[in-house]
Amino acid sequence: MLVDKVLTREEKRLIIKLASALGLSENDPSDIYQAVRTGAKVEGGEPIDLEKAREIYTKVFEIAIVNASLSRDEFRVLAHLRGIFKIDDREHHQIEEELREIVKEKFQDPNVIDKMLGTLRDSVSLVGDLFDVVRKKAADGAKK
Repeated sequence: MLVDKVLTREEKRLIIKLASALGLSENDPSDIYQAVRTGAKVEGGEPIDLEKAREIYTKVFEIAIVNASLSRDEFRVLAHLRGIFKIDDREHHQIEEELREIVKEKFQDPNVIDKMLGTLRDSVSLVGDLFDVVRKKAADGAKK
């Protein structure tokens, strides 16, 4: 989120949800932000199993699509989480289907549902494309 040195409003929303899903304390995100900016090492944390990783990704993805128009920064965050959590295309499509059902249950207005599901459909290809770029960069970095 800090690659471009700008923390957008959308990215802040995702950070709040990510911090919550990770069970971080109220001050942890700010401490981590400062550590990233200064290059300080961050100690602590716990391993995340694949089931928890999928749950976290789903929660962050849901918050991203509720906005109904995902920014490039949000897509980048989702692609990065996919890479870190090792969520492949098959699993991403399963999560997308779960989110479709959640959206249908939460919103009764068909226009809202159509707009959000359209955003969700568009997100699949863009997140997949960004994920492929992240995967390629990681592979290229491993070769060096």
